[in-house]
Amino acid sequence: MISARFDTQAMARLRFAISPMIELIASVRTLDDPTRHALHLPWVPEALRNTRDLDLSPLYALQSSEIYHPDFVHPLPTGPVADFKEGLAAMRALPPELIRAELRFAFQEQPLPDVLRPFVRDPRGSVHGLAELMRSYWDRALGMHWERIRSLLEHDVLYRARQIADGGTTRLFDDLDDAVRLEDGVLYIDQCGDVTLNLDGRGLLLIPSAFVWPKVMVVTAPQWQPTLVYPARGAGMLWEPQHPAPPDALAKLVGRNRAALLVALDSPRSTGQLAGMLGVTSGGVSQQLSVLADAGLVRRRRVQRHVLYLRSLDGDALVAAANAA
Repeated sequence: MISARFDTQAMARLRFAISPMIELIASVRTLDDPTRHALHLPWVPEALRNTRDLDLSPLYALQSSEIYHPDFVHPLPTGPVADFKEGLAAMRALPPELIRAELRFAFQEQPLPDVLRPFVRDPRGSVHGLAELMRSYWDRALGMHWERIRSLLEHDVLYRARQIADGGTTRLFDDLDDAVRLEDGVLYIDQCGDVTLNLDGRGLLLIPSAFVWPKVMVVTAPQWQPTLVYPARGAGMLWEPQHPAPPDALAKLVGRNRAALLVALDSPRSTGQLAGMLGVTSGGVSQQLSVLADAGLVRRRRVQRHVLYLRSLDGDALVAAANAA
């Protein structure tokens, strides 16, 4: 069991982030044992086919320790939405001794896999090679799906922010995951081992993930900010076809294109995502979104460099009424 005491300072430093590096590492774990991650079986055959000529053994070996998976393979994001290239750059810039120390700790009770020995002899060169492997894997297995995955994760963050606004951190942790509970100012996380996590002034970083399902992941190493990676809401729908058909009654009321946009905005999406889903131009989507926003049916929200759109409460009510008609 992992326990972390939440004082006022730690509460004030609670933050959310999205990490493509963590998604990559967790997705490799899915490929290594698809039966334990049945949620992603629709994705697995394509990913295996596209990566069959890549030697993923270093990535598998880095997750083979029974006591600790080195964190240097996914440096934690410093902002709300990390960029994959920035994550690779951050990994390359890590001190060689940190890499050696994490490997020694991970494999203190079992032999260091042969494929990882170069990381001890030449950490910097080995990490550069690992970064190129991860880039190739990303391009072949995840990059083409990132817009969809990121939309799911951003939707989760917005939902959790509303929970905090409505009921504070108690409301948040009551609904985050069955393995997590907050009691009397102490956060308990059901994990192997007995660890007391000191949040102090670093607070807690919360990262939603599509690929850590069905279990949470916790970063407790003192060189990193305390972090809880949890399964994002709606991950079970991640690989569902994204071609929503608007109800006939709604299409008659607002027009088929605007109706399709309203139905698609059940989660936050950018104009580019909507254009790809609906097979129309980004300019056409922007025009229709402006009309819907002016009518109070759609809300805008900026997340770093991206503007996301989501149905308003009135938009939800309109779609619900049309579905019930």
